[in-house]
Amino acid sequence: MDNQRNIILAVLLTALVLFGWETGVGYFYPQANKPAQVEQASGAQKTASPIKPTREGGLRDASEVALEQQDLKTALSHGGRVPVAAPGLSGSINLTGALIDDLVINRHRETVEKNSGPVRIYSPVGTPAQQFAQFGWVGEGVTTPNANTVWAVPGGARLTPSTPVTLTWNNGAGQTFAITLKIDGDYMITADQSLENKGPAPVTVQPFGLVNRTDETASLDSFNVHSGPIGAFDGSVSFGTNYSDVVDAKTVKEDGNADWIGFTDVYWMSALAPVGARAQGTFRSLDEHLFRADLVYDQVVVQPGRKLTRETRLFAGAKEHEVLDAYEKQGIANFGLAIDWGWFRWFEKPIFWLLVKLFSLTSNFGVAIILLTLIVRGIMFPVAQRGFASMAAMRAIQPKMKAIQDRYKDDKEKQQREIMALYKKEGVNPLSGCLPMFLQIPVFFALYKTLILAIEMRHQPFVLWIKDLSAPDPLHILNLFGLLPFDPPGFLAIGILALLLGVTMYFQFKLNPAQMDPTQQQIFALMPWFMMFVMAPFASGLLVYWITSNILTIAQQKYLYSRHPQLKAQAEKEAQDKTRTLDREKSKA
Repeated sequence: MDNQRNIILAVLLTALVLFGWETGVGYFYPQANKPAQVEQASGAQKTASPIKPTREGGLRDASEVALEQQDLKTALSHGGRVPVAAPGLSGSINLTGALIDDLVINRHRETVEKNSGPVRIYSPVGTPAQQFAQFGWVGEGVTTPNANTVWAVPGGARLTPSTPVTLTWNNGAGQTFAITLKIDGDYMITADQSLENKGPAPVTVQPFGLVNRTDETASLDSFNVHSGPIGAFDGSVSFGTNYSDVVDAKTVKEDGNADWIGFTDVYWMSALAPVGARAQGTFRSLDEHLFRADLVYDQVVVQPGRKLTRETRLFAGAKEHEVLDAYEKQGIANFGLAIDWGWFRWFEKPIFWLLVKLFSLTSNFGVAIILLTLIVRGIMFPVAQRGFASMAAMRAIQPKMKAIQDRYKDDKEKQQREIMALYKKEGVNPLSGCLPMFLQIPVFFALYKTLILAIEMRHQPFVLWIKDLSAPDPLHILNLFGLLPFDPPGFLAIGILALLLGVTMYFQFKLNPAQMDPTQQQIFALMPWFMMFVMAPFASGLLVYWITSNILTIAQQKYLYSRHPQLKAQAEKEAQDKTRTLDREKSKA
C-alpha cells in the first residue's frame, strides 16, 4: 500500500511540475511570440513592457518596434550629424550635445533573415531603445558645454578608421573645448577631450564620459549569465550590480578606480575605459527604466595659457572573445572577462577556443558542437572507465561486506575496522567511484556554459529546419510542424530535437541496472519524458549537445558493461531479490 501511494504521489508531483512548467519557462526563458500592447506616454517616459526580457534582449513588443522605426526616421532625418563608417560600426554622431547616439553593429544581423539589417546598439534620446554615449566636462566658475551645445566640425567631416573627427566649441570667455574622435576596425571609439584656457584666470574642470540606456532592451539577467551594469574596478570585474539594485539605491558608487564601466547584455556591451588617468565609476537610476554609467576624472585646475587633455575609450559592440582579448592586450584590464565565464573559466576558455576552431574547420556550428562533445567525452573516458571499475570492485565484495555487517551488527566499531581491513585486502577504495563523477562536473558545466555564451552560435544554421542554433527548435509535433495554424504553449512545444532527447535518454536509462526500489524505478522510467518537456524551450544548440552526449553515453555504457558484466548482473539480481521480498511482504499483509 505504501509503495502504491508513493507511485501515485510521484505521478501527481510530476504532472504538477510538468503543467506548471509553462509559468517557469515564461519567467526564465520568455519568448515574445504573443506581444502585449504597450501604452506610449509623451516624451521619453513610458510604461514598462509587461513582456519579460528575452535571452538576447531588444525591444519585446511589436508596437515598440514600430515606434522605434518611426522615431529613428524622424531623429536621423535632421541635419547636424557626422557620419560614422567603419568595418565594425556604422551610424552617425549628433552635433547637438556631441552625442554618439546612432550606431549599428555591421557583423551581426537583427534576426536570422539575411535581409533583416544589422543589430542596432545605439539609438537617440527619447526612442524606445534609447542608448547613447557622451563626453563632456563639469566645472566651477567656467561655462562648459551641455546637452544643447551645438559643436562645430570641418565641412565634409566623416569618422572612419583613417579619418578622425574633431568637434570644437568656444564658450566666448577664453576657453575652447574639443573632442577628437577616432574609430578602429572593430568596436572601439577613442575620444580625446581637451580644454585650452586662453582666458585671464585659471579654471577648474572635471572631464567625464557617460553611457545612457534603457533597460527595456536589456537581455535576461539569469543566475548563470549576468546582464546589466558591469565594470572592472582596481583590476576586479564586478557582476554583482543589477538594474534593480540601481533603482533601489538611486546611485551606486563603485569602490576603487575604474578600469572600465558600462552596461552588458548576453551578446552586446557598451563600456567606457580611461587611459592614463584615474577615474571613478558610478551607476545612476534616472527613472524606473533609464540608467547611466558615469566615468568621472579627478578635478583639475587649468592655468591660463595651458591645455588639459583626457583620453577615454568607448567600446560599443559585440562580445566577441577574440576582440575583447585583443583590447585587453592593448591595456584595458580584464576586458576579456566581460564575458561572464563564471567559476570554471579556466575550463571554459579552452573549450570555447576549441569550439571556434572546430567551427572554422567545418563551417557548421552544429557539426562543431558534435565534434566538441565527442572530443570532451573521449578525454573524460578514462575517468569514467576508472569509476566503472571501482563500482565493479565494490559490487564484487558486497557479499563479504554483508557477512561482516551481520557478524558484527552489535559492535559498530568492530564492524567498521573489519570493513576497512576488507577494503585494504581487496585493494578497493570506496571513494574512487565518486571522484571521477566529481571531476566530470566542472568539465560538462563548462561545455554547457560555453554554448550559452557563444555569440558565434547566434543565427548559425545546422541542418534542414534548424536555421538558428541559439533559438529553440522551430518545428513542433503538436501543430504538425507548422501545417496547423496555431503555436503550442511552451510546455507542449515539443520539436524533433526534444523528442530525440527523450528517446536517447530513455535508452540511456534502460542500460542502467534496475533500481532495487520499484518506486524509484517508476520515477526513472518517467524521467526521460519529463526532461523532454523541460528541455524543449532551450536553444537548439544545447539540445544537439545533449543528444550527442546521450548517444556517446549509451555507447560508453555498452562498452563498459561488456568489460564489467558482473556489475549489471549483480545489480539486477539484487533488484530482483528486493522485489521478491516486497511481494512476499505484501502477500503476508
